[in-house]
Amino acid sequence: MPQAVETEVKGERRLPRRPVGRETVQERVYRQIREMILNGEIEPGQTITLQSLSDAFQVSAMPVREALRRLMAEQALTVVFGRSVGVPALTRDRLRDLCRVRCEVEPLATVWATSRIMPAGLVRLAELLDRMQEAAAQKNGRLFVPANYEFHFLIYRAAASPALLSIIESLWLQIGPYFHALRNSGNWREANVAHQALLSGLMRQNAKEAASALRRDIADAAATLMGLLR
Repeated sequence: MPQAVETEVKGERRLPRRPVGRETVQERVYRQIREMILNGEIEPGQTITLQSLSDAFQVSAMPVREALRRLMAEQALTVVFGRSVGVPALTRDRLRDLCRVRCEVEPLATVWATSRIMPAGLVRLAELLDRMQEAAAQKNGRLFVPANYEFHFLIYRAAASPALLSIIESLWLQIGPYFHALRNSGNWREANVAHQALLSGLMRQNAKEAASALRRDIADAAATLMGLLR
């Protein structure tokens, strides 16, 4: 790590020099792979290789390797074989635990967001809900999963709590990829009913109503996944 050097010109104190190092590339690659997992680009059963990611991002293997190590530590990815990685298998115990924690922290973020979300955010939520309804009718995971992710995280970001957002992102890294498995279950239609109630609560600034709708959305999805895991 280069040592910071302070310089002064005509009595003005300048900021220390901090050359941009390789860690910036590693962070960018890490964020991009995280985003691929969160918006459903990497599905359960799909494997990706270090080389394919290096080629896609046009970087060397080193930043990709470091990003994958971080994501495996977060239980978002696991080694499948050789240099291939994929989404870890979901067990019933793990699903139950994730559901229990999500039902605590995500409604909290929703309550905080209720008084903070801007009118433009509400308009965008309505647009995303229309997209999810279309996707549910078509059973189109490529359309539903990214829209569902954006819908939820628009609300969570409106809570204006980076610490809480980080916890929620960690939970979604572990459960988000499995939303694809719900396409033939009818859950997406049920989810959109909850999404509509959630949006209505936000529009009326009714935090209790919005949080209750979100808990129902989380619990319904978990119950459906639990049945599929049998």
